[in-house]
Amino acid sequence: MTFSHAIQTVLLLPVIGGGIFCLLCVWAAARFFAKRPTPGSYTPPITVLKPIYGLDKGLEENLLSLCRQDYPDYQVVLAVQRTDDPALPLLRRLADDYPDRVTLVVKVSEPVVNGKVQNLTNALTAARHDLLLISDSDVRVTSDYLRIMAAPLADPNVGYACSMYRAAGAQHWCDKLELLSLNADFVPSLIFAAVTGVSDFCVGAIVVFRKADLEATGGMAALGDYLVEDYELGRRLVGLGKTMVIIPHVVEILADYPSFSRWWRHQVYWDQNTWAANPTGFVLTILTRAVPFALAFALVRSFDATSVKVLVATLGIRLATAGWICSAYLGDREGIKALWLLPVRDLFALASWYVAITRRSFEWRGHRFGLTKEGRIVPRGDMPATALNVTTEAVSAN
Repeated sequence: MTFSHAIQTVLLLPVIGGGIFCLLCVWAAARFFAKRPTPGSYTPPITVLKPIYGLDKGLEENLLSLCRQDYPDYQVVLAVQRTDDPALPLLRRLADDYPDRVTLVVKVSEPVVNGKVQNLTNALTAARHDLLLISDSDVRVTSDYLRIMAAPLADPNVGYACSMYRAAGAQHWCDKLELLSLNADFVPSLIFAAVTGVSDFCVGAIVVFRKADLEATGGMAALGDYLVEDYELGRRLVGLGKTMVIIPHVVEILADYPSFSRWWRHQVYWDQNTWAANPTGFVLTILTRAVPFALAFALVRSFDATSVKVLVATLGIRLATAGWICSAYLGDREGIKALWLLPVRDLFALASWYVAITRRSFEWRGHRFGLTKEGRIVPRGDMPATALNVTTEAVSAN
């Protein structure tokens, strides 16, 4: 075998692997969504923890979707870490409009490690109920959401439950890249993992668990120096002898990336999270990057007839399977319209894969942090080394 033939063979491995994986994801989605969940009768009091940092796109509608739940007894804790947070006027208005449901917590605690964990730790001080649900600020839900999420916890052996999500609200082409990153790549991979059991995971944007179980694992603050705090939370809950449940229910997460640089930083950050949670699995995902390697195969062969056929077939499988999952299972019409960008997104994904493995720092909400090989966060620059150095500014508990 000549060197050229060897290179071509190596390039074809991800092409074949990626095509097979795309088809397996369709099979997994069919299995996963075969039985859609219905709102359950198990409705214990529940506290929703909503960490907020800034006035995100669609924030008011996101929060209202939780304030208007068809659920007998629940509390929504809105938590911010700055007294001048631009979202505060909106949050105060919601606390006034829904005094029996909304609790506003404001604590000065600029992030020194995992800012989300710091915000959640603050929010927990106002939580009234044992059942806790974390819901990120960009999540928008249906009115039966709490009933669906609480149902699996009727079983005391279940440690936590997560649902799936899809990106929505893409206005710019960078938003569409983010939408495709989630709906055509990340979420199908999660569904495949859920169906096959190849890896455990915890979707931190939408996860419900018990406060008593959280305390048994060491508490929320103990997750403060983990980049992937949701994965670590799930690992610790399973370590208690509990099981996880992945619910075949889809909520929306709004895409908000008006510039390429902002989207690129988030893409790298997202890949760093995946790498930190499962290094071996993330490295092996290169064997599923069919489109970039099919293009490289065509370049090596100077776009001869054979390589063009391989490239066209690869693009066909990728677009068809992603389109089917988006339309048939995620209800994602936006993704169908943006599919023409998927090959471009896949090329960037290979680059961000490499950067995520090699870069030892990341950015969150404008703050830069160091990252160890074990996926632990370390302060950078002049930031204090204390993980949770916070002071109370105001707490409005209704």
